[in-house]
Amino acid sequence: MRARRALLYMPGDDRHKIEKALTLDVDCICMDMEDGVALNHKTEARRIIAAALRELTFGRSEKLARINAVGSGLEMEDIEAVLPSRPDGIVVPKVESLEQIHWASGKIEAAELAHGWPVNSIRLIVDVESAKGMLALKEIASHDRLDALIFGAEDYAVSIGALRTIEAWEVFTARSLVVMNARAFGLQAIDMVTIDFRDLEMVRRAAAFGAQLGFTGKQVIHPAQVGPVQEAFTPDDDSIAKASRLVEAFESHQQGGRGAFALDGKMIDMPLVKAAQGVLARARAAGRI
Repeated sequence: MRARRALLYMPGDDRHKIEKALTLDVDCICMDMEDGVALNHKTEARRIIAAALRELTFGRSEKLARINAVGSGLEMEDIEAVLPSRPDGIVVPKVESLEQIHWASGKIEAAELAHGWPVNSIRLIVDVESAKGMLALKEIASHDRLDALIFGAEDYAVSIGALRTIEAWEVFTARSLVVMNARAFGLQAIDMVTIDFRDLEMVRRAAAFGAQLGFTGKQVIHPAQVGPVQEAFTPDDDSIAKASRLVEAFESHQQGGRGAFALDGKMIDMPLVKAAQGVLARARAAGRI
């Protein structure tokens, strides 16, 4: 599974912005047909995204297309427009039921079979951003084409009648539920957008807290946010060194037939070992080791 530290949205009706995204070395470029595109530009967005998928070289960046919500009346034209150009994945917003994922997966599988592509080679990522969606998280996360859950804080807050604040405690429970269900099903968890894109210190703090909660990445809406977000979700040199030392010590003690052991005055058992192994896995995915 790809590392998705920063998932950058680009309006699908703006070819210039999509091309700009290719210069940023970002993990995921999500070309949007939903909220980032005016209703009278949806057709243009479909055309531009399909052409970009065919014509542009995305390098190591994952190329995603976000359709409009299943049930919006726009989703069929969206998905049929971009699938023949073979994105790496489809992002489905405002998901509230497993049936919506089945619909999208069925359309993708039909395209895979029609073009002779491996089944499940085009992945699904879904936005969960309502109270109803939160209640269905266990079922939603169970689909085998899914790679990640995205938390949409703004729509979720509207759905519960919450007032958004900088501290974001009004969405804390939902954020934690997204992480919990994603990890239970082996999925990545992508954290909410920081809307004030000019305040990079706020972006750094929000990204660091998201990583602390267990998210594996964060949504990004401006190129300036990419660096701070990638940094927050990438282990630094000190963390990598400590994790490597702990794992090496664990493996040495295992060969000697010993379980728990002491290291630097601390008792080391399996939860700490697994945490260290997770640090190293994230470092590898980010190309740090």
